[in-house]
Amino acid sequence: MSPRDALILAEEAGLDLVEISPGVVPPVCKILDVGKFKYEQQKKAAEAKKNQKIVEVKEVKLRPNIDDHDYEVKMRSMVRFLEEGDKVKVTLRFRGREMAHQGLGQQLLDKVATELENLGKVESMPRLEGRQMVMIVGPR
Repeated sequence: MSPRDALILAEEAGLDLVEISPGVVPPVCKILDVGKFKYEQQKKAAEAKKNQKIVEVKEVKLRPNIDDHDYEVKMRSMVRFLEEGDKVKVTLRFRGREMAHQGLGQQLLDKVATELENLGKVESMPRLEGRQMVMIVGPR
């Protein structure tokens, strides 16, 4: 319909004529109450913001020659972080002569990845950054 007819219809209904898609030919318009429309959009945005989960990155630091019990304690905390929906950054720090045995560190990070397989997926494979090896695991 013509813009003039649409304006007359909107005025008769006591509402506003709002252009929805100005880029198309012919432009698409709606007859609605602008104040109510903006209020509803604001409510939807507030509800979406309330329901969203902010994903944090939690860091767990390991050493290549970690003891079994210490490893289990670190694994429990990694499992808890993944269950809460957070990402886990596993940092394996090498000191002194440990740099010569990077294969042990790689094996340890592979072990962590296989144990966390059902809870999370490896987002960043283990890579060496200076004297530490870093791997990031995200929740499934």
